[in-house]
This record gives sequence, C-alpha cells and structure tokens, in this order.
Amino acid sequence: MAIHLRNPETEALARKLAARLKTSLTEVGHIALVHELERLEARVSLVDRTREYARALRTSGDPSRGLPADKDFIDSLYED
Repeated sequence: MAIHLRNPETEALARKLAARLKTSLTEVGHIALVHELERLEARVSLVDRTREYARALRTSGDPSRGLPADKDFIDSLYED
C-alpha cells in the first residue's frame, strides 16, 4: 500500500531525513512513526504528574514549623 505525501514541506522533510540517514523514504516514515508512538507512550499522564507533585509536597512539608491558619491569617489573605 502506498502513502502519498501531499504536503510539499512534509515531502521535503522526509527526503532531507532520508538523505541524512542514507535510507529510503519508506524507512524514514517507519522510523518517524515508531519514534512518535514511543514518545506518546512514554508521556506521563496529567493525573500521574499531579499525583507525584502532591506526594512530593506531602513529603517536603513540615506542619510543625508553620504558623496556625487562624481566622486573622485567613482574613489577611483577602485584604488589598
């Protein structure tokens, strides 16, 4: 099955990469697709990144060193 590159810029990029790698356009397409799929699969989800961030905050915090969040402190956050 043939794949046609209808975008001239995409075709130029594929040819440039094929020349640098000294390989065929088919192989360049294969390499590019494999690398892109690997990149997408290696990406950490937003949920996992948020979970890790929250975990890091919990382990780095020390509540005994902080000041109590009393009403005066909370009210001071909303002052201009």
